[in-house]
Amino acid sequence: MKPGLRSSRRAAAAVLGAAAVVGLAACGTDSANTGSSASLTSTTTAPVTTTTDAAAAGDTITDQQKQQLCTDLGEQLQEWRIQGPTLGRGGLNIVVQTWAAQSGVINLQVVQNRSIIDDITIDNCSDVRDEALRSLDIPDLASGLVGF
Repeated sequence: MKPGLRSSRRAAAAVLGAAAVVGLAACGTDSANTGSSASLTSTTTAPVTTTTDAAAAGDTITDQQKQQLCTDLGEQLQEWRIQGPTLGRGGLNIVVQTWAAQSGVINLQVVQNRSIIDDITIDNCSDVRDEALRSLDIPDLASGLVGF
């Protein structure tokens, strides 16, 4: 097995593990709140607040994090040109999932709205985005993200 492929598989496994932890944490929050109807009312209100807080926190993706996404994507463009659209799209997913998993809030934000990747790249590195779209033969980056 090639060293680069091994590294990509490890990164993908780490991302899937992080996604599972986030998913289990969300499930644990909802299932732990059972009891009387008064508790049920509180439970109904709590997730709405949590989701709102997460969305508000997700809006605060830093400029440094946005630039990191652009850098990560830019570093893969040559590989995607060589690999072609089918394999390259898998690479896009690995890059975005790895970047998003570095912060649970960003990961949640991307899961809720994949087009945030397009928004970030349009504003911060439109040339990298345009080349990625050409290399991957997709109309937008969101449509290339299947693991979210």
